[in-house]
Amino acid sequence: MTSQTVQIPGYLAGTWAIDPVHSDISFVVRHLGVSKVRGHFGTFEGTIVTAENPLESTVTAKIDATSVDTRNGQRDAHVKGEDFLDVEKFPELTFTSTGVRAHGEGFLVDGELSLHGVTKTVSLELEINGFGDGFEGAKVAGFSASTEINRREFGVTGGAAGAVVGDKITILLEIEAVKQA
Repeated sequence: MTSQTVQIPGYLAGTWAIDPVHSDISFVVRHLGVSKVRGHFGTFEGTIVTAENPLESTVTAKIDATSVDTRNGQRDAHVKGEDFLDVEKFPELTFTSTGVRAHGEGFLVDGELSLHGVTKTVSLELEINGFGDGFEGAKVAGFSASTEINRREFGVTGGAAGAVVGDKITILLEIEAVKQA
């Protein structure tokens, strides 16, 4: 077996906490087959461990499902309900990485996504935006990632509204993380 190592300009190994103030977790879904509706999660946390060999890095994240915001209160209530996220039974979404692979100009982060009581393997397309100096001497790192899931594979039927909402959900992550001491 050959061990692969990649070089990333400015790369810093360490443990990083996701900064929710400077990060965004959002999703996009088709509505009525003609438009796209976007939503965000306002409350989340996570840890990224950048290993000496970037391909040995890990990430864990937890998203508060009750923090979903689509900029429409009535729709938010429906998304939080039994037809979609069912936040009373499943108050959080989690992601735990299982591996990192080089992929074209970026990387794929493989992992287990748990949503609506179902856990599935997903691959996030990852772009490393860089490492730098933050405020008060803290080191910061930036990452962009995305994946597409089929909501039905996670048991999210949508009830009667499921007929007008697309099955494919695009998940978009814009992450800034702060290096921990």
